[in-house]
Amino acid sequence: MYQDNIVLCSASKYTQKYYLNEDFDNLPDEIKKELQIMCVLFTEDVGGVIILQFDKDGNLTIETEAFEEDILYDEIGSVLKVKQLQNTKKELFEQLEQYFQAFF
Repeated sequence: MYQDNIVLCSASKYTQKYYLNEDFDNLPDEIKKELQIMCVLFTEDVGGVIILQFDKDGNLTIETEAFEEDILYDEIGSVLKVKQLQNTKKELFEQLEQYFQAFF
């Protein structure tokens, strides 16, 4: 399969932008909208950057990062929020993994 991770989407509190990898443009609109809302709300809540990506085995992972000097970034909150997303969006994430494995 792939050697590097493939980014699905990301959002940044710093740039106030959302990114969806153009390789996933053919996802259903409601899925794209749900991903956008989820990522933007995450960064509005805890700050920093959120990145959803597929690892080399096709597993969807969530990473967060922040500038070192960002004193407003909630590091503990980000870990808790990621766990919450993994629970509440479990079905969506499983479907995205199946989609990725089928088309990539």
